[in-house]
Amino acid sequence: MRIIVTGGLGFIGSAVVRQLAGVPGNTVLNIDKRTYAGNPESVAPVAGNDNYHGLEADIVDTERMRVALREFKPDAILHLAAESHVDRSITGPGEFVHTNVVGTFSLLQAAREYWLELDDAAQQAFRFIHVSTDEVFGSLGATGAFTETTPYQPNSPYSASKAGSDHLARAWHHTYGMPVIVTNCSNNYGPYQFPEKLIPLVTLKCLASEAIPVYGQGENVRDWLFVEDHVDALLCVLQRGVPGATYNIGGECEVTNLEVVKTICGIVDELRPAGAPREQLIEFVTDRPGHDFRYAMDISHIRRELDWAPRATFAGGIRQTVQWYMDNVPWWQAILDGSYQLERLGVSSGSAA
Repeated sequence: MRIIVTGGLGFIGSAVVRQLAGVPGNTVLNIDKRTYAGNPESVAPVAGNDNYHGLEADIVDTERMRVALREFKPDAILHLAAESHVDRSITGPGEFVHTNVVGTFSLLQAAREYWLELDDAAQQAFRFIHVSTDEVFGSLGATGAFTETTPYQPNSPYSASKAGSDHLARAWHHTYGMPVIVTNCSNNYGPYQFPEKLIPLVTLKCLASEAIPVYGQGENVRDWLFVEDHVDALLCVLQRGVPGATYNIGGECEVTNLEVVKTICGIVDELRPAGAPREQLIEFVTDRPGHDFRYAMDISHIRRELDWAPRATFAGGIRQTVQWYMDNVPWWQAILDGSYQLERLGVSSGSAA
């Protein structure tokens, strides 16, 4: 296949690119704006392949997207380009609306024009996979799980912008007939994740023996999805998903934030005993504004229709992830030397640090 991946220098996007470009016969065009979280080193394992191509461009630029599609002639688009960090959306929501909503609109417009120029068989085969988040559904109580029909109730600027992009993607299918599929995933983790996110942040704080900030009392619950499992699910959707459908993708690994932090502390203590016990570094801080209490995904639809289920356990996935950060210091040290130094983000006006 000839596949365009947007946001392919980001965490999930680069995992998609590495897998797709590692398959002979595929040709991949990676379109990425190269924001602070877009790291060319994340695709280094495949960047030298003849079947890999990179384009530095902003998806908001509709004309640039039109040209890219006409020249590359994709069989499918996997749309992962997005501003994704909730904390950053609290202090800078405009960039999230611009990229996630306006950018998705621009890409859909360019894709529809390209799709309409294809012959009937190519139109039928074409796919536009819009990759989104469980956060669009809002917050759960102690029980229950999100399904594909759960009403949207986003609570942060980030989730609101992703909800808007989901609605646009669905509308382009139902109004124009374009073969669009939407996926909503739970919290991803794994190698190559930008260290502003919880798991790499805590890992690097442990390695540096620095205070580990935990929001509130650490009781918020997330369903953790190993990134390679997510990629496998997206490829199942690409190959067998039904246009117009939505698929929830989750890891079936519900863990509180405090349990995540303590698990990482224990792994680092085991692998690097000097400095143990690292649980003593935990510091409870003022909670994030509007912090959703719990997310959980019902994945029975994708399990039943596409025969997909996560393979990684949290215990195995988190150990592999922590080990990767310990083994790949140059990757994250370059980030800490430049755009980010593990500081707290997203403290809105009136909130204590």
